[in-house]
Amino acid sequence: MGTSLDIYIDFFGLSERPFSLVPDPSFMFWSEQHRRAFTMLEYGILTRAPVTLITGEVGAGKTTILYKLLATLGEDVRIGLITNSHGDRGELLRWVLLALDQPASPDASYVDLFGQFQAYLIAEYAAGRRVILIFDEAQNLSRESLEELRMFTNINSNKDELVQLVLVGQPELRDTIRRPDMTQLAQRVAASFHIPAMDRATVHGYVKHRLQVAGAQDQIFDPDAIDMVHMASKGVPRLVNQLCDLAMVYGFTKDQRHVSRETVEDVLRDGVFFAGGQTIDLPPRPLETTEASSQRGS
Repeated sequence: MGTSLDIYIDFFGLSERPFSLVPDPSFMFWSEQHRRAFTMLEYGILTRAPVTLITGEVGAGKTTILYKLLATLGEDVRIGLITNSHGDRGELLRWVLLALDQPASPDASYVDLFGQFQAYLIAEYAAGRRVILIFDEAQNLSRESLEELRMFTNINSNKDELVQLVLVGQPELRDTIRRPDMTQLAQRVAASFHIPAMDRATVHGYVKHRLQVAGAQDQIFDPDAIDMVHMASKGVPRLVNQLCDLAMVYGFTKDQRHVSRETVEDVLRDGVFFAGGQTIDLPPRPLETTEASSQRGS
């Protein structure tokens, strides 16, 4: 027996859920802002920028863009992806070595670890390969850790950088690097981009795109419904996905093959959409709708 989600997929004539919260490059919607972010990532990599900085709100699509980039890199690049950036500088260096598939003994001193890291970089450079360290959720890096990363960029050979850094995080990361005491790191940022929230027109294109990828033969969402989604989600892709998914569940339970603005408002009024902690003010539910609901339940 299929689940409710399976049934709603069949009900709308889809091949899969169009608004899953799991990042999926096959659903990537290339808005103008996302294209620019990807271009800046590519630019940073190709120009051997010491530091490339990409920021955006939670759910803005940073990680999806990042994995799209990783799929394009060749064999001449060694990637170390670090998602756990907590701890002191010794812990950070251990995470870096492990991300590069290098041993990092818990008994090794910081000097030993740094020497091992430097030797690895030199060996890769001699073999004609570049090393790129990518820090996802980099807003969690402490000031001490960011200063340690700056020291990494001092390891070079003549004019060539032996290691490149890509920092991906929430807007506060950008604010931290702009602080007066972080000037030396900021000067090494050669490529950067901030992904803003989607505007109204972009949300319309985003919803239409994801539905088409999932096999929809028509739009399913009324234009007024998408306007309400944009308002409630503030244009953040992850929140757009969450609200659209819930609205489709509600549409299925109402036996409506097109999601109306009223259906989206029902989701919001019922409080099942958390909205990233935001408060959404809505007018009271229309009296006739309330009365009709009462009659159906009696």
